[in-house]
Amino acid sequence: MPTENSDEGLKRVIGVSALTLSIISGVIGAGIFALPAIVGAELGAFSVFAYIFCGVLLAAIMLCYAEIGSRIITSGGSYAYVEAAFGDFPGYIVNWMYFFGWGIIGSAALMNIIADSLNVLFPVFANPLIRGVFFLILTVFMILINIYGTKQGVNAVKMITIIKLLPLLGIIIFGFSKVNTANLRWEHLPSLKSFADTTLILFFAFAGFETSLGASGEIKNPKRAVPLSICIAGIVVLIIYMLLQTVTQGVLGTQMALFKNAPLAAVADKIIGPAGATILLFCAALSCFGNVTLDILCTPRSLFAGANDGLFPKFLGKVHPKFATPYLAVITYGLLIFIFSISGGFQQLAVMASAIILLIYLAVILATIKLRMKKDEDEEKFFKAPGGWVTPLIGIVAIVWLLTGLGKWEILSTLIFIAVICVIYFVTRWVKHKNKFVGIMK
Repeated sequence: MPTENSDEGLKRVIGVSALTLSIISGVIGAGIFALPAIVGAELGAFSVFAYIFCGVLLAAIMLCYAEIGSRIITSGGSYAYVEAAFGDFPGYIVNWMYFFGWGIIGSAALMNIIADSLNVLFPVFANPLIRGVFFLILTVFMILINIYGTKQGVNAVKMITIIKLLPLLGIIIFGFSKVNTANLRWEHLPSLKSFADTTLILFFAFAGFETSLGASGEIKNPKRAVPLSICIAGIVVLIIYMLLQTVTQGVLGTQMALFKNAPLAAVADKIIGPAGATILLFCAALSCFGNVTLDILCTPRSLFAGANDGLFPKFLGKVHPKFATPYLAVITYGLLIFIFSISGGFQQLAVMASAIILLIYLAVILATIKLRMKKDEDEEKFFKAPGGWVTPLIGIVAIVWLLTGLGKWEILSTLIFIAVICVIYFVTRWVKHKNKFVGIMK
C-alpha cells in the first residue's frame, strides 16, 4: 500500500492551521452568498433541519477522508486514496473525474462569478474582451503564486480566507439585532420531495473540503494534521452556515425570494446601508478568487501524482529545481481553467459536476472500508473514524439517496463521461504495451 513516496521531491510545509483554513476556504465559497435565499425560499424556517442533515452527511464523509488521509500521505488526495485501495484503473477514473469533471469546470464557473459580481459595480466587465483579459491576468497571477512556492500559495489562501470570513462574521454578529423572531417560526412541514431537492442543492455548498488534501505530500505530520484539520474545519463551516441561515431568514423572512441572487448583500444593506451590499459583492468575488487559487494550489498535485504513477504524461511530474513545486502541472491546469472560463456554457454542466463529486466521495468511502479491513503493522497509529461501521454506512446511504434525485440527462452525461475516461485508459494502456513490445523486439 503506497502510503508514502520519498521520491516525490516536494517539501512538507503545510501545518494544521494552514490546512484547516484551506479546507474552510475550499468549502465556504461563492455558494454561501446565494445559498440562504435558495434554501429559505423553499423550506422557510424549516431550512435549519436541511443544514443539520447535510452536516451529518458531511461529517460522515469527512471522517472517512480523515481516516484514509491518515493512512495515505502521498500527494493526490481522492485519487491517491482510491488508487491505494483498488488499483490503477479506479484511481485513473477518479483522477480524471476530479480533474476535469469537478476541478476545471467548477473553477471556470467561479471565474465567471468573479466577473459577474464585479459587473454589478463596473459594467465594463460585461464586455467579452475585457472579461477575457481579466481572466488571463487572474490566471497568470494565480499560477505564479503557486509556482513560486507552496508556502506562498498557502499564505495567499490563508489571507483570502480571513478577509472573506470577516464580513460573514459581521453579518452574524450585527445581524441578530435585526432579526424578527416571527420569521423563524414554521407552521407546516415541507414535502419529502421538496426537502430532498433542496438538500441536494444545499449539500453541494458543503463540497470542496477534499481539494486541500490534494497536497498531502506537502503536509507536515499528515497522520495528525489531516484528521485534526478536517474535524475543526467541518465544525466551523457547519456553525457559520447555520448562523448565516438563521440571521438571513430572520431578517428577510417572506422577502427572501426577492433577493435570491444576493441575500447576504440584502442583509448587509439593512445593517449598514448600500455600502454593506457593495462590500458583500466584493467579498463574493474575493471568495471565488480564493477558491480558484486553492484549486490551482491543490488539484495539480493529482496530475503530478498521476504522472509519477504513469497515468498522465511524464512532463506533469516534473518539480521546479528551485521552488520545489510541480510547476508544469500547475501551468497546465491553470491554462485549462482559463480556456474554459472564456468559452462559457458551464451552467448546464453544473449538475453533472455535482454528480461526479458525489461519486468520488462514494469511491473514497468504499476505499476507506477496504483499507480498514486490511491489517497493517501501524494500525494503532492511524486515525479511525468514530462510530465503527455506522459512519461510512451513513455516507453511502445518503450519497445513493442524493444520486437518485438526478435527472435522466445528468445520469446519461455522467455515464458517457466515465465511459470516455475508460476508453482513454485502455487505449493509453494498449499503446504503452505496444511500444514496450516493439522496444523488446528491437
